[in-house]
Amino acid sequence: MKKKKIAVLTGAGVSAESGISTFRDSDGLWENYNVQEVASIDGWYRNPGLMLDFYNARRAQLATVKPNGAHLLIAALEKDYDVTVVTQNVDNLHERAGSTRIIHLHGELTKVRPENCCNEMDGFSEASVFDIGYGEIHIGDTAPNGAQLRPHIVWFGEAVPKIEKAIEEVEKADIMLIVGTSLQVYPAAGLYRYAGPDTPIYIIDPKEVPVHDSRITHIKDVATKGMEEFKNILQMK
Repeated sequence: MKKKKIAVLTGAGVSAESGISTFRDSDGLWENYNVQEVASIDGWYRNPGLMLDFYNARRAQLATVKPNGAHLLIAALEKDYDVTVVTQNVDNLHERAGSTRIIHLHGELTKVRPENCCNEMDGFSEASVFDIGYGEIHIGDTAPNGAQLRPHIVWFGEAVPKIEKAIEEVEKADIMLIVGTSLQVYPAAGLYRYAGPDTPIYIIDPKEVPVHDSRITHIKDVATKGMEEFKNILQMK
């Protein structure tokens, strides 16, 4: 029997219980930095050294944390369902929890690339992207093509090249699950609109969600407890 498809959209709230901070809960600050200083392409042009140091610190932090119950429960869905995780997060906790199909909309913290590649000019090719694990990069560290290395992160002011693939997964889904995202960062915030007219949508978030749609069931809880409730809902179907 063919497995039903679940498209899972995750945001910072799914990793919060692992100790990774969010920035939307605290006046636009991320680890006490203004988001525009450390998460925008303009910030890179202004002060690349600051941004490299910031992401070096984020990688070091990532090495100290583990997937939480929500990550593990999402990965466990693959036992009975065809699951694709679309995440706004740049951490690798979904991978480490065991999820096997993951679309990173905003890039990956453990990867770097030349600053002049993976853009509109080369069709967003990831041929020059490589993984450095939890290591560091600094001003003067260059790629084989001689360009400065930068984090493989989609910053504010840059295109989100994997959004089309994410839309395709949502369109095909029998069930959509949204975990730990405020649905305020576009284009990811609009993905749920591509779910079919009869596709149930479950949102797990402890706060009110600024969307109104008859397909939506809001599980008002933190990620792990909400995933436990979602698991129970699936078992009753």
